[in-house]
Amino acid sequence: MTEIYKIQSYSYEDRAQDLLNRMTIEEKVGQMCQVDGRKEPELWIKDKNVGSFLHIVGEEAIRLQKISSEETRLGIPLIFGIDAIHGHAFYNDATVFPSQLGLSSSWNTDLLQEVAHITAKEVILTGLHWTFSPVLCLGRDMRWGRVDETFGEDPYLAGVLGAAMVKGYQGEKLSDPYSILSCPKHFAAYGETQGGRDSTESDVSPRKLKTVFLPPFKAAVDAGCATIMAGYNSIDGLPCSANKWLLTDILKNQFNFKGFVVTDWNNTGNLYSLQKIAPSLKKSCEIVINAGNDMIMTTPEFYDNAVELVKKGIISEKLIDQACLRILLMKFKLGLFDEKRYPDCSNSNSIIGCDQHKNASYKSALESIVLLKNEENVLPITNKIKKIAVVGPNADDVVAQLGDWSFGPRDFPERSTLEYNKYDTTSIVTILEGIKKRAGSEFEVVYEKGCDVIDESINNIDAALKISSDCDIIIAVVGDTIVLNGETRDRASLDLLGRQEELLKELKNTGKPLIVVLINGKPLTIPWVKDNAHAIIEAWNPGMEGGNAVASILFGDYNPCGKLSISFPRHVGQQPVYYNQYPGWHGGKYADLTSEPLFHFGYGISYTSYEYSNLKLASYELDTDDELLLTIDVKNTGTVKGTEIVQVYINDIYSCVTTPIKELKGFARVELNGGETKNVQIKIPISSLALIDSNLNSFVEPGEFEVMVGGSSKDEDLIKAVFKVL
Repeated sequence: MTEIYKIQSYSYEDRAQDLLNRMTIEEKVGQMCQVDGRKEPELWIKDKNVGSFLHIVGEEAIRLQKISSEETRLGIPLIFGIDAIHGHAFYNDATVFPSQLGLSSSWNTDLLQEVAHITAKEVILTGLHWTFSPVLCLGRDMRWGRVDETFGEDPYLAGVLGAAMVKGYQGEKLSDPYSILSCPKHFAAYGETQGGRDSTESDVSPRKLKTVFLPPFKAAVDAGCATIMAGYNSIDGLPCSANKWLLTDILKNQFNFKGFVVTDWNNTGNLYSLQKIAPSLKKSCEIVINAGNDMIMTTPEFYDNAVELVKKGIISEKLIDQACLRILLMKFKLGLFDEKRYPDCSNSNSIIGCDQHKNASYKSALESIVLLKNEENVLPITNKIKKIAVVGPNADDVVAQLGDWSFGPRDFPERSTLEYNKYDTTSIVTILEGIKKRAGSEFEVVYEKGCDVIDESINNIDAALKISSDCDIIIAVVGDTIVLNGETRDRASLDLLGRQEELLKELKNTGKPLIVVLINGKPLTIPWVKDNAHAIIEAWNPGMEGGNAVASILFGDYNPCGKLSISFPRHVGQQPVYYNQYPGWHGGKYADLTSEPLFHFGYGISYTSYEYSNLKLASYELDTDDELLLTIDVKNTGTVKGTEIVQVYINDIYSCVTTPIKELKGFARVELNGGETKNVQIKIPISSLALIDSNLNSFVEPGEFEVMVGGSSKDEDLIKAVFKVL
């Protein structure tokens, strides 16, 4: 009988089906298992036909691939997965980019596609094939530990940027030499848990789910994502990995997702041990199979239980076939049965972390940085300044600068003991190092840490004041650090911790110009800083070239162009402050605090200014299958070349269900020389204005809509017009 699955001239579908037809139930279930490759890997390969390994990289990955491909009955290759979230940052010498939240502040789809492509190239050269990225959760409660991993608060922006990263990871086709599988996560509403507490309950209605939290994933599916990860969280009492409506009815049927679904870490075991919806682990396995999960991450007990469930007739073998076929199909598409089975690592040392990739990290940091304040144009630093004081706990802290999902310490022993989790920090340019390098012999730079990010017992504020006393300007680098961000790291307070604010207040009292640089994984509540600092630079976790990028902006070598993808609250209790809220709050404000955020979504200034005028619509009456074509003049009113991010918001003025006061529906990046005016054209499909009604129907409702165009989501920054949908 012809072994079709070994012949490249046949279609991927035919090859996958032929292989499936040859497999035993044990081999099929084995393909559904993803386990820790450091624990009895050869047993898992030879006795259980495992489909995927975690925590393996480099020569060991190639060795295990040879065993699976050459020493098993059918020679089915393995998929090796890793959390390459902002670069291959668990691998020594690899390129580390800004955090995803930082990258989102660039509003640059081309940049994010390039970042993902470089990451894919470095990942594939270490024997791996799959990254659990991008994160398409929304950051709407700043207490949540994983805000730094998101694209911010807006579903449209998250979808556009997520789709760009999917394309970057996967290339034109998965069989391309440097393509890897992307895995958008966490499906769905993972960031909407109560109290910002990671992995708990998300009380989200089906309508809200379809309106707010599913559109980014639909955009990723439309971009061709190969896999999707189910979230830890429960929605209205049902864990995502147990939710057939979510995984099968919506994702696979309505969205027409053709890839495979992987559970998050031990989701299957959690149904029994943590979330208590299954009375036994065997029942958990039954539930996740019926719900539509295809690959089971790190629940090794799944193998024996699933085999038994099928043999006893409790689970239909047809469900196992469907899951296994999806996994096999992706292995064929990725080229693992053919030319990409073993990576050519001969040139890996010249590619991983190469100068070209570092330059991309530098560029991405530049475009991710947001200038929030620049009182009296204290920046950029000019030659009138002779001596610079650099102070603060994050000025020379590699761990804080790189942020989560990098080489820094993790709360999870199974991840922190990885051999490839020992990054060579000499390749990281800290903020202090970047400033010193840029200053050269032209400026004198002195440094004192001053305090710790968390530990109040560390107090060197007097020393910081002493070095600042005869300086012309003070650059204070503060924020948070890795132990305040990530899984299990939710916060009750969003204030600057330790003695950081005390340090800033003392520095302010010197009378010197005070520049605050924020190195942080999420928005912090910093009203004092906004009111008292002369300039504020939000650098997020800017990656390995963050120091050079911050220095380039401080000294005016680059005109900052980043815009916030997330709103800053004034106080932790003021939340939510995301821009696209619903109308109807009685009174519209707190009794003791304004409802306005500290910094608005879409906000960011530069070393020039921009003027908007002459908003025109090609038509003021449109049908549902039309496009809204708008034009607006944008002028650079200064002398410095810059890039403005033009934002388009829509308000459905009257609707059958409540809709947000405004929603981002389009944007454009525009480069302008000093004094230059450009007429910017943006198209918005009318179909994108669809609402979800109380019966979960999606349609564009006829009536009047308000279009708002400008440089941020603030009402005063927007020019408005009204059009009608017929």
